[in-house]
Amino acid sequence: MDYSFETGVYRPPSEGGSSSLLLRVTRNCPWNNCTFCGMYKGKRFSKRPPDEVKGDIDAIAGIARSLGAIPSDEPSIAPGKKTVESLLKEIPSLGSSIGLGMVLEWIHSGMKTAFLQDANSLIIETDELVEILLYLRKTFSSIERVTSYARARTLSKKSLEHLKAVKRAGLDRLHVGLETGDPELLKAVRKGVSHEDQVLAGTKAKEAGFQLSEYWMPGLGGKRFTKQHAENTAKALNIINPHYIRSRPFFPHPGTPLYLAVQKGEWPLLSPLEQLLELKEMIGHLQVTSKVCFDHAGNYWPGFKGRPVFKHSYEGYQFPEKKDHVLGLIEEGISVQKQIPSGPPPWLAR
Repeated sequence: MDYSFETGVYRPPSEGGSSSLLLRVTRNCPWNNCTFCGMYKGKRFSKRPPDEVKGDIDAIAGIARSLGAIPSDEPSIAPGKKTVESLLKEIPSLGSSIGLGMVLEWIHSGMKTAFLQDANSLIIETDELVEILLYLRKTFSSIERVTSYARARTLSKKSLEHLKAVKRAGLDRLHVGLETGDPELLKAVRKGVSHEDQVLAGTKAKEAGFQLSEYWMPGLGGKRFTKQHAENTAKALNIINPHYIRSRPFFPHPGTPLYLAVQKGEWPLLSPLEQLLELKEMIGHLQVTSKVCFDHAGNYWPGFKGRPVFKHSYEGYQFPEKKDHVLGLIEEGISVQKQIPSGPPPWLAR
C-alpha cells in the first residue's frame, strides 16, 4: 500500500494543542500580498484535486489500520499486529515524511480533530470541498471537529447556501485573519479586503453555523494608526461577535515589505507599553459575548513578580463576564512597563 501523503507547515496554535490531523487541501495562499506576512512568500498557490486529497486520507487510514488504531478491512492486517518500527522497516521512505510524527501523535491522541491546510480551503469549489469532507468523516468516524483557515474576501463572496452545505458536510470551525477593522490600515498593509467584506464574512460564517475564530493584530498600525486601529477593530468585532477573538501581536517578519518599512523608520513601532495601551483601548470598546484569547507566545507582557499578564489558554476569557478582569490585567502590565527603561527592540539593532 502507498503510505505517502502531503502535509503543509502552518496551522493555528489551537490545532497543534489539540493534536489535529493536518490535511492539505490547497497549497500556500491565493492572495499572498499582505505586507506583514512572510508565511507563503515566494510560493505559488494551487488547489489539490479531491482524488489527490482522498488518496492522502487513504494513506493515513492505512497507517492507522496497520497500527490497529481503526479496524482493518484487509484480512492480512490484524489489528495491532504492526508497530511503528515494523512499519518503518517495511516502508523506509515513510521515516522521511515530515507528516509521520503528526499522524502518530494524532492517532495517539484519539484521532478527534482535523485541520484543512493551507491558508484558504474555502476557495475551492463547494462540491469538491463537500466531497473531501464527507470522505474524511466517513473514513475516520472518531473525528469530532474539523477546522480550516478562511479569507474574509472568499467568505464574503460565497453564497450562504454553499457555506451551509460545507458546514453540513462536516467543517465545524473557521479561523479568519481580521488583523484590523480599520479601512485605512487595511489598505496600507494590502490586506485585499474591505471593512465591509470582513463584517459580511464574519456574520455570514456565523449564520451558516460555523464556530468562528477571528484574529486581530495588536501593534500592526504602529504609532500612526494605533487609535483608529483599536477603535475600528472593536467596531468590526462588535458586529461580528465571533465565538473567539484571538490576539496575534505584530512582529516584523524579515524580508516582508513592512519589515523594510520599519527598518527605514517609515513605520514607527509601538513600545511594549504602547502596545498595552492600544490593547486597553480595543478591549475597552468591545461589546461581545466572545472568548478573548491570548493563545500565542507573542502575547507576552510581564506582570507582577515576572509572571505573564495573560494566560495562554485556547479558551481564553469569556466576555462580557471577564472583561473587567482582562482590563485589570492590562493595567497590571502597564504599571510594570512604566518601570522598565524604554529602548528599541533587540531584533531592530541587528
